[in-house]
Amino acid sequence: MFIALHNAVAAPRTILVFGDSLSAAHGLRPEQGWVALLGQRLESQGYGYQIVNASVSGETSGGGAERLPRALQLHHPDIVILELGANDGLRGLPPAGTRANLAHMVQLSQSAGARVMLVGIRIPPNYGARYTDEFAHIFPDLAAQFHLPLVPFLLEKVALNPALMQEDGLHPNAQGQPLLLDTVWPYLKPMLNKKASAEGT
Repeated sequence: MFIALHNAVAAPRTILVFGDSLSAAHGLRPEQGWVALLGQRLESQGYGYQIVNASVSGETSGGGAERLPRALQLHHPDIVILELGANDGLRGLPPAGTRANLAHMVQLSQSAGARVMLVGIRIPPNYGARYTDEFAHIFPDLAAQFHLPLVPFLLEKVALNPALMQEDGLHPNAQGQPLLLDTVWPYLKPMLNKKASAEGT
């Protein structure tokens, strides 16, 4: 009850994390994932944001585009962290479709008054160099088009270290999650405001 009352009075701003299994703490307890760790860091450093993790394991960009309008309506986020596309690449879906879906989600978020941070991903070369290269260009191209902060590669600090990955070789383990947060943080921090400024104190 206290939390609900506090939220009603202080009206904390919301960060919506909208991703797939990489942000949904796949194979881990939710509190071990980088999104939960982000919430802890924001609180400890005095930022007045609440985190909503609307990430779904197995989600494609197409599925995300269908879900996002409802999430925006429910949560009215100030910031959207958009982390989708990996499952498109792993399934060999056309990069043009992934690009269009992500662009649509960026536009929906911006139209709802949210600022967007795009999280890039890279995929193994299973479908050949041409596909891999075309997929890799999706994220920097969209970031340039919409003037978005871009995390170039979410798994940059963990992907080549088996000790930081789960047995599937695709998802970071609990030891790798803080490194995901450390990868995201330098790009997110400039978008944030301290709690005091939000409350006018």
